[in-house]
Amino acid sequence: MRYYKLVLLIIVAIGIENISAESYILNGGQRSKIKYRLVQLVEPSPENIKNVRLTYVLPQSFSSPTYNQQITHRSIDFSVPPAKQDSSVDKHGNILVTYTWLESKKPFSVEMSVTAENSVSLKKIKSKATFPIKDLPKEVRPYLAATAMVPAQDKMIKDLTGKLIKGAKTEFDAVQKILTWLIDHMQYVLMPQKYDALYSLQSGKGNCQNYSHLAAALMRSCGIPVRIVNGITMKKPYNVVIGGSVLILDMAQGRHSWIEVYFSDLGWVPFDPQQSELFVSNRFVRIEVGIDNEESSNDGLVRWTRAKGRQAKLLFHEKIEAEFLMDDVSIKGERQEYGPRDILLQPPVDAAFVPVIAARAPEPVKMELKDLLKLSFTVPYTKGNLEFPEGVNLAFVRESRTGEQAETQVLIKNFLVETAEYVTGAQQYAQAFVLDKPLQLQKIGLALHKFGGKGMLWVELREDNDNAPGEIGAKSTLVTLEQLSSKPGYFWVDFDFTSKKTLLTPDHYWITLGYSETPIVNWFYTYGKTVGPVDGTRSRDKNETKWIRSLSHEFNYRIIGQTAK
Repeated sequence: MRYYKLVLLIIVAIGIENISAESYILNGGQRSKIKYRLVQLVEPSPENIKNVRLTYVLPQSFSSPTYNQQITHRSIDFSVPPAKQDSSVDKHGNILVTYTWLESKKPFSVEMSVTAENSVSLKKIKSKATFPIKDLPKEVRPYLAATAMVPAQDKMIKDLTGKLIKGAKTEFDAVQKILTWLIDHMQYVLMPQKYDALYSLQSGKGNCQNYSHLAAALMRSCGIPVRIVNGITMKKPYNVVIGGSVLILDMAQGRHSWIEVYFSDLGWVPFDPQQSELFVSNRFVRIEVGIDNEESSNDGLVRWTRAKGRQAKLLFHEKIEAEFLMDDVSIKGERQEYGPRDILLQPPVDAAFVPVIAARAPEPVKMELKDLLKLSFTVPYTKGNLEFPEGVNLAFVRESRTGEQAETQVLIKNFLVETAEYVTGAQQYAQAFVLDKPLQLQKIGLALHKFGGKGMLWVELREDNDNAPGEIGAKSTLVTLEQLSSKPGYFWVDFDFTSKKTLLTPDHYWITLGYSETPIVNWFYTYGKTVGPVDGTRSRDKNETKWIRSLSHEFNYRIIGQTAK
């Protein structure tokens, strides 16, 4: 770190290797016993509402070459007993139960409790399934269907698939080519405008539903059967040891959508198109399957009838809880020289395929201080991981399937989850960013939510030290905890660097959050690496000096300043 007169600072980072393929072969496994609880509270208005119906899909046992789920207990308890109960099994084998309250004048709650013994085995998978696929079993063929959410016969979808799978001779080869492309061309956002595969393809954005629909459309368009899975993920991180470092994998606690792909010699095998192939972790509880997420919408479905022409409100709140009664994880990873730029995880595979190698990202061209001083910084500049649901109360958002004027009202489950880290505790977190232009820094914004406490916050701008956070080069002005919003949800909190007169050359940098006293603050993050380096999110214990832990997500931040013409 070098300081200059006139309070002028330029941060010079130690070089980072070009971003390259990030495919990891995992060996080992997981075993857990999980108690999952879904608690739903219904508060009908005192008049004009009747026939409140809640539908659930009962989780079932499932086995595959990698992920296995054994349901050992299920129960449903009511604070007010329903008037009737109906059960059925749909064409996909889902077990549906619907409870009806005929006259609902007072609030009531329902609690579903499930105990699942989940395991993941990451041993070598052997597949000789050829491609194109022939002679599919009759019961598998429905999962080649095109729907509005999964338009597998659309020309754009088919043309892209044709380019991606060119030369593939095995099913695994075709699948890995499609998934490698998807991971690098989709950006995770929590609240997309639409959920269908075409929107996902054209915008390059979406949540777990979009990833699943686009993956299914691309695979079905070339004859690979895919079914959509809906379930729950648990917020319990697990570690993958990679050499002398640790990759931390974490999901939010809430509803999630993923896929299962059919192989003639393996059966149905789970994939999470956001990050993994041929497995999902045992932090997933599998509940419902179907053709797409429009059809697989029964678990958590809420319906009620109101008097014709009358206004009537029904307040609904859902809480998902999980307790790990037993948890054993032992996984090691080895980085490969092929794959996407973003992280792709898989077990060892014995199958013929041609590895896809992602293009390297260009390195920023550094500038000397004397050249920076010649520039006129007049052009506004903002960069970062900018998209998150600002100001949204994630606990109370539900989607309505019917209009406000309809007599029968429907609320369907949503996939809104709180993806955030508690960043003012025992762990310290750092987020990397890369500047491609010279910058006179003005502000660094973080997406934060205040839960309580007291004290001050500030942002530390750090140099890069061998691909990890280095020395602090500049600190922002202080922000009191009282200045943060007390409203539900996450908001931008901008930390001012204007008085520091900080000039930055194009290069790699790190952000860390400093604080005093006892603030309780969360920092929102996005699944995957939206704009930054794949290993650009780190953590360490307060008493550690090295940042050996990499996180698979990316914090939401923004860099604000002025660049030169």
